[in-house]
Amino acid sequence: GESITCVFINNAVFGMTQGQMAPTTLLGQQTTTSPHGRDARREGYPIKMCELISTLEGAAYVERVTVVDPKSIRHAGRAITKAIQLQADGGGFSLVEVLSICPTWWGKKPQESIEWLREKMMPQYPLGVYKSPE
Repeated sequence: GESITCVFINNAVFGMTQGQMAPTTLLGQQTTTSPHGRDARREGYPIKMCELISTLEGAAYVERVTVVDPKSIRHAGRAITKAIQLQADGGGFSLVEVLSICPTWWGKKPQESIEWLREKMMPQYPLGVYKSPE
């Protein structure tokens, strides 16, 4: 219930450390540490952060957004602004999960990465507000 804002960038890999499998790596997705693809029997299922955090009593605002085009970037900015305002007002914990591309470690061109995010990540991680004080 602390009034803290967390902006969680979800690109399905640990891109800053050479593209290893992350808790949000999709089933079947290849990374440097899962070259044959994530397997639920070996590595477990991807963690759905918004769905998980929204079940906590201390969470006040939880939303998943993306930044793949100008409209979604503006929406993400509004979500982050709302979370920070709620924090400033003492409203409780906020999480804004941002689906983002990682062309380098996905081995794709930027436009291919955007398409992959829309086709693969967004069905697994649906956009939307998961919890709000309103």
